[in-house]
Amino acid sequence: MSSGNWVVDNLNNALSTWNEKWREIMNLITQSPETFKGGAVWDVILNIHYAIQAIGLGLLVLFFVIGVMKTFGSIAEVKRPEVAFKVFIRFALAKAAVTHGLELMMALFRISQGLVSSVLSVRTQDVIMRGNFATALPPEMVDTINSVGFFASIPLWAVTLIGGLFIMVLSFIIIMTVYGRFFKLYMYTAIAPVPLSAFAGEPTQSIGVSFLKSYAAVCLEGAIIVLACAIFSVFASNPPVVQAGASAVTQVWTYIGELVFNMLVLVGAVKMSDRIVREMFGI
Repeated sequence: MSSGNWVVDNLNNALSTWNEKWREIMNLITQSPETFKGGAVWDVILNIHYAIQAIGLGLLVLFFVIGVMKTFGSIAEVKRPEVAFKVFIRFALAKAAVTHGLELMMALFRISQGLVSSVLSVRTQDVIMRGNFATALPPEMVDTINSVGFFASIPLWAVTLIGGLFIMVLSFIIIMTVYGRFFKLYMYTAIAPVPLSAFAGEPTQSIGVSFLKSYAAVCLEGAIIVLACAIFSVFASNPPVVQAGASAVTQVWTYIGELVFNMLVLVGAVKMSDRIVREMFGI
């Protein structure tokens, strides 16, 4: 709702955008790829996954043959019962990984979502949802801005434009980071049969291990993002202090400066979630 003052309306619109994106993050982070955007994207990814599965089965045989040739010196060595059994078990497990890799990956995702649910306990969720601390400008600041004349308000326009732009940009950066996690989950799921087929050969099995570790890291990003939001909500639980008696420009500049600093802390923590998880997994 318009207040009749362009400066106030511009800042309130920027803060409303931030709060809207904050709530959207909390909604997205608890969703699964199957329900995201009504499941339409997931249906496409499944079709791609099953189409690539045929290629994965072909690569499975190739990696298996290469693995046998590099691991064993001669065919006679492979004919030994214990060696043949070991080779057969490896091939069977690799084939199961390719044909049932989707179930394995979804199991990893559900484990990570369980961590998200644990972080989002009732008490923690209340703290996080209070993180949209900047629903509107403080009433005393609004009164100060409204009391400023036309010429005196010109510096306020510049401060408002800069501050509002920063808040809008940070809002979209943080939501794009969360959306980016979904896109990575989809890409890993679609292409999974190819790297999983590498389990068929002992020399190439590191490709499959690296793939699963990377996918698990992407899944775990959700828990790190929620944890970052919980820490930030406590860190910035009180809105920026308005300096009573200061000029309107000083009040607005101080308020926006502290607000943008708090937002930068959260955006930086969310952006670092990928690196934090990869350091945990050693990848």
